[in-house]
Amino acid sequence: MNELIDRIAANVGIDADVAQKAVGMILAFLQSEGPADKVRQMMAAIPGSDELIASASGGGGVLGGLMGGSVMGLGAKLMGLGLGMDEISGVAKETMGYAREHGQGQAVDEIVASIPGLSQFV
Repeated sequence: MNELIDRIAANVGIDADVAQKAVGMILAFLQSEGPADKVRQMMAAIPGSDELIASASGGGGVLGGLMGGSVMGLGAKLMGLGLGMDEISGVAKETMGYAREHGQGQAVDEIVASIPGLSQFV
């Protein structure tokens, strides 16, 4: 988990705490909106993914309901952390890139293809 968060903080230029919350929100969104089997595969490549989701939601599940159930709802939540569109895209690309680098490229591709509008951010 620290490797991914440190990478995002350095490459996107955001605080590590914000990076951690953003990754947790993204993973929670994917968990609620993506194909369950592929999301589980992808999350297996991201150490601490369950903890990231729990910290982003305050331990209350998937962010108190499905974050609007759309990419735009997720974007609004991430903007609430103070992130701009470039930073949101950067966090998403780094997170998905990390999973790809750890052998989950096919799962990532299937997740992205299954969620309308997600491809523009990753």
